[in-house]
Amino acid sequence: MPEPQVTLTPRGARRLLLGHHWVYRSDIQATDNLEPGDTVRLRDPGGRFLGKAWFSSRSQIAVRLIVRDDVPIDDDYLRRALQAAARFRQRVVENATAYRLVYGESDGLPTLIVDRYADTLVLQTLSQATERRQETFVRLLEELFHPTAILERNDPKVRLLEGLEQRVGVLAGSYDGEIEACENGRRFGYDLLHGQKTGAFLDQRENRGAAAGYIRGELLDCFCYTGGFALTAAAQASSVEGIDLSPAAVAAAQRNAERNQITNATFREANAFDVLKQYDEAGRRFDAVVLDPPAFAKNRASLPAARRGYKEINLRALKILRPGGLLVTCSCSHHVPESLLLEIVAEAAVDARRQLVVLERRTQARDHPILLTMPETHYLKALFLGVLS
Repeated sequence: MPEPQVTLTPRGARRLLLGHHWVYRSDIQATDNLEPGDTVRLRDPGGRFLGKAWFSSRSQIAVRLIVRDDVPIDDDYLRRALQAAARFRQRVVENATAYRLVYGESDGLPTLIVDRYADTLVLQTLSQATERRQETFVRLLEELFHPTAILERNDPKVRLLEGLEQRVGVLAGSYDGEIEACENGRRFGYDLLHGQKTGAFLDQRENRGAAAGYIRGELLDCFCYTGGFALTAAAQASSVEGIDLSPAAVAAAQRNAERNQITNATFREANAFDVLKQYDEAGRRFDAVVLDPPAFAKNRASLPAARRGYKEINLRALKILRPGGLLVTCSCSHHVPESLLLEIVAEAAVDARRQLVVLERRTQARDHPILLTMPETHYLKALFLGVLS
């Protein structure tokens, strides 16, 4: 049976030809009769074939490009795409058993996320198309990787835009609770059914390892979650303090410290904004501060408030850093590009009367590959800044 056709407007066709992978509903000119999650053939107004995509009947992103070649999107294609994703991770993932195995569009499998935690896989099917093929993905993942268990963390709100329910649970195998995996030579416990994202912020793995190479002396890790930055740098630091608003995260960080027999790290439940202000007023000083907050700008409308928030935490962090110290400041807000983050931190440095040098400008770990022509795949920014005076 031939695949249904979707004809794009000139603007939609141009968007694809310029390298993007999404076409919005307003840029669809005509369609055959379509079912949610169908694989469709894309063509321009003149009938020229542009690629194959998955269709959504609900999202404003009506089609998501799979491939620009005229190949069948069948089990063999899905298997090859999963195998290619795994080969790429074998090249770029080092010293870790927790990492992203599949990153959606960047791996030719739009809206499919697969994270690996030791022998357990966590799956997200974030559109009608990947939801419709979930059983197939589970079967192929079992065939290719033989995991102990496959879980689903289908609780992101983006599923609601696709008309899909939010779910969390075990899809295959046996899962008894916290999983232990390694990262940068440290062992961490992961709560895959209740933790943030699919259990952890795997995208910061390389940044945590790189930051440890700079950190000496006293470290303050704000928004520490389960202690990733703090514990990775603990061997180089004289003391480490981690703060987070979540009691569960603080308890997990303490367990991770014990798991790695780290004795110079303490963690406590607190608001990072309040702690930074209190330490500044008390004259408390540190040699390194890490700022890894949640996304302050979840959409364009929240950007002004997010800008104020980023400036405030960076200003307060700069005030408590000693000369020669290190500021690691991050943003996972897609709507805050690196240029804007640099501008915000520069303003904070002027107000704090601190002179900074840029040591490194980093992004998400390589197992979250960025498509050059699709800015939405680039969301994490991490600046390593040295305090000269």
